[in-house]
Amino acid sequence: MSVVLLEIERAFRHPVQFQGQEFIRVGSYKKRLKDFPERERALWRIFDCTPFEDGVAAEHIRNDEVLQLVDYPAYFHLLKRPLPENRDGILKALADDSLVRPCDAGGWNITNLGAILFAQGLEDFSSLRRKAIRVIQYRGKNRVETLKEQVGIKGYASDFEGLISFINGLLPSNEVIEQALRKTVPRFPELAVRELVANALIHQDFFVTGVGPMVEIFEDRIEITNPGVPLVDTQRFVDTPPKSRNESLASLMRRIGICEERGSGWDKVVFQTELYQLPAPLAEVTGDHTRVVLFAPRPLSQMDKADRVRAVYLHACLRFVNREYLTNTSVRDRFGIEPQNIAMASRLIREAVDAGLVVPYDPEAAPKLMRYVPIWAAPDRNHST
Repeated sequence: MSVVLLEIERAFRHPVQFQGQEFIRVGSYKKRLKDFPERERALWRIFDCTPFEDGVAAEHIRNDEVLQLVDYPAYFHLLKRPLPENRDGILKALADDSLVRPCDAGGWNITNLGAILFAQGLEDFSSLRRKAIRVIQYRGKNRVETLKEQVGIKGYASDFEGLISFINGLLPSNEVIEQALRKTVPRFPELAVRELVANALIHQDFFVTGVGPMVEIFEDRIEITNPGVPLVDTQRFVDTPPKSRNESLASLMRRIGICEERGSGWDKVVFQTELYQLPAPLAEVTGDHTRVVLFAPRPLSQMDKADRVRAVYLHACLRFVNREYLTNTSVRDRFGIEPQNIAMASRLIREAVDAGLVVPYDPEAAPKLMRYVPIWAAPDRNHST
């Protein structure tokens, strides 16, 4: 006599269906879900509260297989923890951080958190293969000709430093002469690139299927795209407290030192672009994706109005979160405008005011003492600009 044991995985994201009909167990009986609306509402509330990280990437895995699939040496190295002396100690440490958990049928389940951060190979996890980050370098300013393309192999945490090194190796650079010595400097601030890549990995919506984060390198810009719409308005990235749809992932990445949960990543990006007097970064939502564009150096004379207004607005945001105000002097410093060209800085400020993004802090102040803040920080949001 043969016995077949069929194990049906618990419902995740949506109720279990058979031939298009949804079912639920009530007591010891299987019932049609639509006949129990209260239970259906409660079930959907549970689905909505289940984070991606708690999902299972691989189930019923033997002890030795776990250590083959998960890059546990990288886990202990990045957290600066000594490697346990035996296999049981390693598995316990991974379980304590919810990278794996015991399987009711025996062995272990590798969670999405464990796989996406520490997979030896993302290809080993069918549900996560498309979440590997792609890096593409193009010739010139369009996507007509691809020079190089690489798809990430390992988990985000295991390979983050390697990823950043690979990207930096593709970034164009400029040669400058300082005190008769030639010096090669990157065209894009490396710290800003690092922060944007980390943000794309951490804040993506993993439930958007079939796509993953992508870094595209052009001659004049870098575009970093991730699945999902941001949880805060793109205009408020600088000042809004951090919000992440992947809290466990963000927390572990913070402990590793890849990111911060203080919400200062975007501040650093804006600061770096101002320090190098680059065009302001652009954050935009395209469909169900978020894209951030970092631009190469471009003189003020070649920036269009949208570039100028965005730069002044972000400058006002950065000044405000640092308990300072935008002034004519600060705008001249931001764009490298000569001190005698006060009128040019005034025109830049007026463009941002006319766009409704910047307002005077005290409209009654004398022109030479005028200070400005972002529109959302205005003392009286109802006054006329």
